[in-house]
Amino acid sequence: MKQPGAIVTLEAIKRNSILGAYMNQGNAFIGHIGAIEHNQRHAELVSFLSYDILNTLGYPQRDAELAAIAGYLHDIGNVVNRYGHGMSGAIMVFEMLVDLGMDGEEIATIIAAIGNHEEHAQGQSVNTVAAAVILADKSDVHQTRVRKTAQASFTTRDRVNFAATESALLVDADKRVITLRLKIDTRYCSVMEYFEIFLTKMLMCKRAAEFLQCKFELIINDVKLL
Repeated sequence: MKQPGAIVTLEAIKRNSILGAYMNQGNAFIGHIGAIEHNQRHAELVSFLSYDILNTLGYPQRDAELAAIAGYLHDIGNVVNRYGHGMSGAIMVFEMLVDLGMDGEEIATIIAAIGNHEEHAQGQSVNTVAAAVILADKSDVHQTRVRKTAQASFTTRDRVNFAATESALLVDADKRVITLRLKIDTRYCSVMEYFEIFLTKMLMCKRAAEFLQCKFELIINDVKLL
C-alpha cells in the first residue's frame, strides 16, 4: 500500500489489469442473464462524458478527472451482482484506490459517485462528480447495447434501447443547459413510451443538472419533452 496523497490518474486506472479484469468479467456475467452491454465502450463513453460535463461547465480540472475515473469504474460492481452493483462497486473501488495511495477526500468523492449512480438504489447527486456520472450514464441509450437477437424476448429496457438510433449529450455552458437529444425508431417504441419507461432515469438527470446549476432538456425526435 502506498502512502496517501498520490495523484492517481485516469490512465493509471486504465492500466490496472485487476480493475480491467473485474470490469470485463462483470459485463460477461450479466450478459448471461440477458442484461444490456456494460462493456469497455460504455465505460469509456461515460468516462469521457463525465469529464466533458464538468470541464465544459468550468469546474476544476482535477474534479473533471475524478469524474472521468468514477465514470470509467461506475459499473465495476457488476462482477458481484447486477442488482446493487453501485454499492458493491464503491466498496471494491475504495480498496483499490487506498492501495494506490489516493487522497482520502478524492476517494470519498469517487465512491460516493459510484454508489449513487443507480436509480433502483435511489441514487442522488451528492457531489458534482456524482451528478456528472449520472448524466453521462443515463444518456447512453442505443440499440447497439442490446445483446438479445429475438425481439420476443426483449424486456422494456431492451426495447427502449433497441429503438434508440442516435443519442447525444450536449452541454451549453453559457446558457447552463444540458440536453439529451435522441432519435427513436417508433416502430419499436413510441416517444411517450420512452418517457414513461425511463421516467426515473430522466428525473435523476434533471436533478443532477440542477445540482450543477443547469437546466436539463430532453429532446426526442425533435420534440422537447423536458
